[in-house]
Amino acid sequence: MIADRRRRLIWHGVLLFLMGLLTGFAIPVLTNPRLGLSAHMEGLLNGMLLVLLGGVVWDYLKLSDRMEKLVLGLFVFAGYASWFFCLLAAIFGANKNLPLASAGYSALPWQEIPVGVGLSLGALSITLACILVLHGLRTGPTSDR
Repeated sequence: MIADRRRRLIWHGVLLFLMGLLTGFAIPVLTNPRLGLSAHMEGLLNGMLLVLLGGVVWDYLKLSDRMEKLVLGLFVFAGYASWFFCLLAAIFGANKNLPLASAGYSALPWQEIPVGVGLSLGALSITLACILVLHGLRTGPTSDR
């Protein structure tokens, strides 16, 4: 079970890293290339984070089976959401939630709403996941996994 979760984290990490790489090719044709660069970096960094979690950190967590499933889901969701909604903002030219990277661009309200909701949910998910990982690391490593 534990090996399966580690493998899933690593698999999603490599896939997200690949999606980040591919996003880099699209930067010149996006409405907002600066946000395209942000989406590119989101994919790369979140992909590396998932690989790191699955490859190194997971062995040191002391969480219940249910909490491990929650942490895995939160990290995977947050990684994809951060990449996807940042890319969507770059496509739309959305500026409400990312004013520094989107100065001079604007999008329609129906375009701003999903970007804002998606980025907010991603931020909440990764924050909660980090808190749970810190909780799982507080007592040291578990017995042989």
